[in-house]
Amino acid sequence: MRISRRGVLALFAGALSSSAAAQWSGWDYTYDRELKPWQELRLQLPPYPQSETLIAFDAGAATQHRFFVDEKSISLGEDGVVRYTLVVKAAGGATNVLFEGIRCETREKKTYALGHNDGTWGRARNPDWRFIEGRMYDRHYNVLYGDIFCRGKLPMESVKDMTQALRQGAARIRN
Repeated sequence: MRISRRGVLALFAGALSSSAAAQWSGWDYTYDRELKPWQELRLQLPPYPQSETLIAFDAGAATQHRFFVDEKSISLGEDGVVRYTLVVKAAGGATNVLFEGIRCETREKKTYALGHNDGTWGRARNPDWRFIEGRMYDRHYNVLYGDIFCRGKLPMESVKDMTQALRQGAARIRN
């Protein structure tokens, strides 16, 4: 089979353009991050969660606790942080309510506030960013990070997409 000079040039040009496209992929995102250092937004606490707005998600078989996110609390800040209210119903009967954030870019989570039985919020004692590790006892953070709120180092496109991912997981739990 004989390849003409034009064919060779077309193949070369195609390979060059795809290589250039790969080189510039995500450039504007990286450029923006390098120019402007990240700064966390001031936060506003959401209303206390109501049982009718909680969506369950599966954190795996390693725990008997049940996990929920209040769909009304999910927000995506201009700082790239996904904020949400997490409700954990422990196997022993206790319920924990936490207002938290996940920063997709760095795979970190932060607890801002803890819920009290009277429906009020209290400030978290150590509101520091902590890396989300792959440990079994906090597997729910891996699920929130990898399956619901983030796609790689970027948050999902919108709160609607996050809620939809959460609902799809809830549908698997019911079935």
